[in-house]
Amino acid sequence: MMGAAFGWSPDAFWRATPDEVAALVEAARGEDAGAGVDRDTLARLMKEHPDG
Repeated sequence: MMGAAFGWSPDAFWRATPDEVAALVEAARGEDAGAGVDRDTLARLMKEHPDG
């Protein structure tokens, strides 16, 4: 998604820090983005889309 949304190559994504990714996503969301993802939603998404 980072490649499609921000033009990052896979290498750029894997070299990025979590803070860099979060800052880019937060900036793209704008000021009215809300509080973000809650713990339950994150757990569900991690289960639905495992990395391994």
